[in-house]
Amino acid sequence: MNSDPTLNMPVHLNSCGSSGILDEKGKINGAVNKILQPFRLSQQQLCEISTRLLRDMEKGLKKQNNSDVTMKMIHTFVKGTADHTENGDFLVLDVDGNVKVMLVELLKDGEIAKVKGEKTYDLPRDILRGTVTKLFDRLADCLYQFLDSQGIKDQKLPLGFSFAYPCENGAVIECTKGLEIPDLVNKNIILLLREVIRKREDFNIGYAVLVNDVVATMMSCAYDKLSCEIGLIVDDGTNTCYMEDLCNKEGVKESVCINTEWAAFGDDGVLDDFRTNIDKELDLKSRKPFKSTFEKMISGMYMGEIVRLILVKLVNEKLLFQGLTTPVLLEKNSFKTQHIFEIEKDAEGLDKASEILKSLGLQPSREDCDVVQQVCIAVSTRSAHLCAAGLATIANRIRNNRGLRHFDTTVAVDGTVYNEHPKFSQRLQEALKLLAPECDVSFMPREDSSGIGAAIVAGKELRKRRRGLV
Repeated sequence: MNSDPTLNMPVHLNSCGSSGILDEKGKINGAVNKILQPFRLSQQQLCEISTRLLRDMEKGLKKQNNSDVTMKMIHTFVKGTADHTENGDFLVLDVDGNVKVMLVELLKDGEIAKVKGEKTYDLPRDILRGTVTKLFDRLADCLYQFLDSQGIKDQKLPLGFSFAYPCENGAVIECTKGLEIPDLVNKNIILLLREVIRKREDFNIGYAVLVNDVVATMMSCAYDKLSCEIGLIVDDGTNTCYMEDLCNKEGVKESVCINTEWAAFGDDGVLDDFRTNIDKELDLKSRKPFKSTFEKMISGMYMGEIVRLILVKLVNEKLLFQGLTTPVLLEKNSFKTQHIFEIEKDAEGLDKASEILKSLGLQPSREDCDVVQQVCIAVSTRSAHLCAAGLATIANRIRNNRGLRHFDTTVAVDGTVYNEHPKFSQRLQEALKLLAPECDVSFMPREDSSGIGAAIVAGKELRKRRRGLV
């Protein structure tokens, strides 16, 4: 029997936003519930968030320049999804906190892409916070090591470069998610890579294309399922992309992939009435206050810290651990997002809670473990429901743009939060059904899909180039 009340009782999405589940079980008293209640967003609240998100999406699509809007709504060069004509060997450079290099073979007639080799390399913090030169020297070194290990350093292969940070027209527009190199902004990523490779003179690359990781994730899924028109990542960061019908210069409608960069939704204060005091505390203590507002309410980089701040508040109000804290619990980021995944497991969740809390120097009672589990549920469920509100906005927009009464689509999704949290995907999907009832949305989970997607985009663009279409 499933022990998670959020899966079987949709009361978390009722009009008043009050569940009552926890009190019925007698696990949480009114004072604790009062602290958790702001994290339980009602269906009405989620619909309002969706409305505001749509408004910001439309502003982003009409923008004159990036300084005018919070959501960049970046027009990518990707027009249409994979058409199964891409084939050959492609080198992939996938950068998102670390570096993954892959050799991918795209097979003819839409067969499954074949990964012929891959290796992951560290990207130390001093490089992520260092200089442009250090970063690209490291990337080039990773490429060389991989090519040498595969015995192909003399080949000049086309490259798909999956880059998990906001770029437009090939240039970085903002450093996010731990990347802190101000001089990188407005620099062309492919040109920087080519220049450092040219100076080395020990290997070379062919045609190269830059693609955001969420776009690559969507393209990877669309290679297998043509109905896929939305991409979602819920990892250390979060982002979405989707296929928007736009008119080109000749006035002809074409399907173009839009990278929403929805992490920044709310940076202008539009979400302030939905942010809790805990959210505001986390934001002020972050390395970039007032930035990535939506991401800080959703992603794995912040979820564990939100739980920790709630636990400290409960201790300070004598509602947990008999009012006793420890130096470890007071240490920033000591409660990991991975702990939430463990604590919310059906069978052993409470035992895991006890084990984790003891590792923080605490001596929890069974009731303490119950409370901590419910804190985790409140925080991770809010994350799932915010993602659902965002996806509902996108699916409804596509449906309305096409004048459809009903819209069937597939979402390509990747990231540790979605893939590893035991209940996240189900909570997201159940909320999405309520928020977008005219849309039938299926999900295709992908792990490490951005690499294959980058190869597909490179193949697609290379084929167009050879046919003289670009």
